[in-house]
Amino acid sequence: MKLGWQTRLHVWLRLLFLQASWNYQRMQGLGFLFALLPGLRKLYPEEKIREASKRHAGYFNTHPYLAPLVAGAVLKLEEERATHGEDRSIDIDDFKEIVAAPYAAIGDALFWGGLRPLAAAITLFFAIKGIIWAPLIFLLLYNLVPFWFRIVFFEYGYRHGIQSVDFIQEHNLADWAIHTKEAAVVVLGGLCAFLVFSHLAEHHLPTWPGLLTLIPMVILGLGARKGLSTLLLIFLTCLTIVIFGIFWADLAGFLNY
Repeated sequence: MKLGWQTRLHVWLRLLFLQASWNYQRMQGLGFLFALLPGLRKLYPEEKIREASKRHAGYFNTHPYLAPLVAGAVLKLEEERATHGEDRSIDIDDFKEIVAAPYAAIGDALFWGGLRPLAAAITLFFAIKGIIWAPLIFLLLYNLVPFWFRIVFFEYGYRHGIQSVDFIQEHNLADWAIHTKEAAVVVLGGLCAFLVFSHLAEHHLPTWPGLLTLIPMVILGLGARKGLSTLLLIFLTCLTIVIFGIFWADLAGFLNY
C-alpha cells in the first residue's frame, strides 16, 4: 500500500511539533510517534497499530530540521513492512539508531553553528543602518533554508527509504557546515571594516588605515578553516571592532587636538 500525499502532508505538519513532548527519558520519541501515527493508521489494521506504535515510542533524538528525512525513510520502511511482512534488509529501530546521532551532529554544525550566525551577521548590516525591520529580516533569512530542508528532505526520505542516507554523503552536508561558518566570519569581517571606515569618515580621517582591519579578518578566516568555535570567532571579531574603534577614536582626538 502506498501512502497518499494527504497522509504524508499530515505527517509532515505533525513533525513541526516534534519537540512539543520532549523529555529527558525519550527525548523526541513521543513527538516522532505522534508524527508517524497518520501513516501507521493507513498502513496497519487497528489490531496492529499498537504493535507498530511501540516501535516508535522509545528513545529517539536527532536534529529537528533533519528529522523529516528520518521520518520519510521510516514511513517508506513501514510501508515495505506492511506490504512484504517481516523480511527486511534492516530493522526499522536499527535504522533510526544508526542515522539519528550523525544527523544530529551535522544539523547542529550546519544550522546552529553556521547558518544562524551567518543570518545574524547579515542582519547586523540592516540594524546598523537603522532599519526597524532588521529582526524580521533575520527570521526570514534564517528560516527559509530550514523550511526548505524540512520539505525536500521529507519527500526525499519517503521516496528513497534507506537509500536516503546517501544524500548526506553525496552532497557533503558536513562541508556545508564549514562553508557557512567561513561565510559568517567573512560577513562579520566586512561588518568590522564597514564600521571602521564609517568611524574614520565621521572624524575626517584618511580611510586607508582601515585596510589594516583586513589583517585580523584574515587571521579569523584561517581560524574558521582550522575548526575554531563559531562563538569564539564572533567574540574575537567583536573584540577586534572594539580595539580598532578605540584606536581610531584616540587617533581622531589626538589629531583634532
